[in-house]
Amino acid sequence: METTFTPSPSDTGRVTAAQRNEQIPIYILATVFSSFCVITGLIWDICWHISIGRDGLLSPPHLVIYLGAVVAGLFSGYEILRKTFWGSDSEKSRSVKIWGFFYSTLGALFCVWGALAMLTSAPFDDWWHNTYGLDVTILSPPHTVLLLGMIGIQFGAMISVIALKNQIKTKGFLRPDTLKKTDNKLFILFALSGGFLLTIWFTLLSEELGRMESHRSSYYIYAAAGFPILLMAAGKAVSHKWTITAITAVYTIFMLGTLWIIPLFPAEPKLGPILNHIDHYQAFQFPLLLIVPAIALDILRNRFAYWNDWKLTFLLGTTFLVIFFGVQWFSGGFLMESPYARNWFFGSESWYFGNSPDWEFRYKFAPWMLESTPELLKGLGIALVASIISTKIGLSWGNWMHKIQR
Repeated sequence: METTFTPSPSDTGRVTAAQRNEQIPIYILATVFSSFCVITGLIWDICWHISIGRDGLLSPPHLVIYLGAVVAGLFSGYEILRKTFWGSDSEKSRSVKIWGFFYSTLGALFCVWGALAMLTSAPFDDWWHNTYGLDVTILSPPHTVLLLGMIGIQFGAMISVIALKNQIKTKGFLRPDTLKKTDNKLFILFALSGGFLLTIWFTLLSEELGRMESHRSSYYIYAAAGFPILLMAAGKAVSHKWTITAITAVYTIFMLGTLWIIPLFPAEPKLGPILNHIDHYQAFQFPLLLIVPAIALDILRNRFAYWNDWKLTFLLGTTFLVIFFGVQWFSGGFLMESPYARNWFFGSESWYFGNSPDWEFRYKFAPWMLESTPELLKGLGIALVASIISTKIGLSWGNWMHKIQR
């Protein structure tokens, strides 16, 4: 299958019918699908652990995760082999050369390495469980290898879309009507892959971003350090008015979908002690309201696009923290304390089977979950510095991605 829109040297001045249409290379579609599989399997696996406890190497969530790894590895691996042995000189000139022999796009390379890391983590995780028992943290050693592999696939999917988008824009050989359709399709694929990457990024930080921590400054320090870097990079990488909003919308919709769908299925704990007797899956978390600061960030970065990155850094970094703090402080309080949040829509009634359902601080902030005003303000000052640094790194990273054509 043709995987580039650029005519080979022998075809200079002539564009084939395949190049004139808006068909997206299948390996890019496959990597975005793989990105969806790995994050779906990961969220399901977390819900499995808090609802059932026991799992095995071939549990259903693990199979969905491995499916994503296999699809990404096979399609990206085939793309590398195809370019190496059957690719045109034009394709090879726009590829990354590996080990002095293989030719690959940068995205396909990330996907292959990500798939290998994920599949390597599977027997490692099985051995870990057999040796040490049930995990008590998301970032155990085998899970860390798995998550790095997932991020590799999701980042690979994202930059594969960016590279193709930049190639089309630079070469300019598509008809105007076809160019617009193709550009819109690629933006949707970018928003999906970026949103899935944001979701797994949130999952990595989720142990520090639960509703019980929402009235502590550490909550905002972690968020300020973790999210602007990815949001700003995405906003810089693709020229579109609503890039950051689109990515956070995908994250929000995906998190809400898993929150509402997974608890519909039956599940019962299979590992003691069982203090909370349940008969269906417990939900993961209601999404952070990242879409609110995202809208403001998109408006400001377009309004002040003529500013240099240093001025934008202070404006956008400060804006993110101020708006995120404003919406998340009240959202966290609502999810934690309001009886109106204890339903299928918000999911605040979900509770780990090993925790007592009658714990006195299940629905209110315990003293150690709160801080004095001076402590909170000091922590928010640290969060502001973290947000500005994260924003600057994200803008620099986005400038690099914006130039990717390989």
